Amino acid sequence: MEASNYIKVFSGNFIQVQRVFNALEQENICAIIKDESESGRLAGFGASIQGFQEIHVHKDELDKVTPILNRLLSEIEEA
Repeated sequence: MEASNYIKVFSGNFIQVQRVFNALEQENICAIIKDESESGRLAGFGASIQGFQEIHVHKDELDKVTPILNRLLSEIEEA
């Protein structure tokens, strides 16, 4: 199996993922949203957890992503 250059940095519901994705996009970080339930639906299969998504970023951008995630996670916890 080939190793990926992308790493999962966040997982959560649709709203949380969109918030993180938008913050990363504003910093010109190219993130990918992975939604296995939607992929399964499109392929004709079911999924056990609906609305659960993951954000993946390139390993080279991990140093830029970490402080953004820490800030957003502290904001989410305070809410």
